[in-house]
Amino acid sequence: MNARTRLAILWLAVLLLFATAAIAAVSAGQATAASAELASTAAAPPCREVADFDADKFPRRPVIDSRFLPMEPGTRMILEGAVEGVPHRVEFTVTDLTKVVDGVRTLVIWDTDRSEDQLVESELAFFAQDQARNVWNLGEYPEEFEDGKFVGAPSAWISGEDGAEAGIHMRAERGVSSRFYVQGFAPEIDFFDCARVAQREQQTCVPAGCFNHVLVTHEKNVLDPEGGIQSKFHAPRVGIVRVGSVDPPTGEALQLVAVEELSRAALTEVREEALRLDRRGYRYSKVYRSTGRAKRL
Repeated sequence: MNARTRLAILWLAVLLLFATAAIAAVSAGQATAASAELASTAAAPPCREVADFDADKFPRRPVIDSRFLPMEPGTRMILEGAVEGVPHRVEFTVTDLTKVVDGVRTLVIWDTDRSEDQLVESELAFFAQDQARNVWNLGEYPEEFEDGKFVGAPSAWISGEDGAEAGIHMRAERGVSSRFYVQGFAPEIDFFDCARVAQREQQTCVPAGCFNHVLVTHEKNVLDPEGGIQSKFHAPRVGIVRVGSVDPPTGEALQLVAVEELSRAALTEVREEALRLDRRGYRYSKVYRSTGRAKRL
């Protein structure tokens, strides 16, 4: 069964879920609200544009120079803000490592999340840009922590393993559209992220500076309706400078506070930490064991 068939089946299941909820609402005397919800769902189904993944359409050496999502090895982006009122800090570092995932040589990204100065997640993510300049997400290995202690990596996913499929994180064609496209699909962990371009030519100011010609995307996990819709502001030649919550309004809110170009010594430290995390992945995640070891560019 190919990716398009699997996602079509999943979409039918999602539609059936909404239809079942609507029928239940009718039986409870909420016919009007249920009909409106069902009509809205049918009019705007999630992820109608299925990503057409082909490993042969990627270069042998990964380069990500997308205008709105560049990833240059040795760059660290720091975003700070709050999640439901709790102080939060994210560091997104592009390493000088590569890893082959589902037949594609990807760039390895090291991402850390801290809540009230305490580490809650340390993640490796794998991105690649195809020949058409679409930036793809091919998998993630996030380790989770509670009270500073490692508790596992239950949300790891790798394209091509356990039914997981790569998705487009930033499209080459960026016209505003109501259509959502697939960012990643991993049924074993209830992950089915979708996104759409919501606005173009915006302006925004954050602690790191003011930016023009900003592109705004809206993202959601179809399998987690209560998770709401997230907005991301992408500045030209910089990347994500602001993260917000469209619904609920009290969700994650982050702003770019700094962009750092790492020194050779700092990049070496990052590489060693990412390689350590890579080695741990083989110990704690079954799907991760399908990948080859991360290597220097």
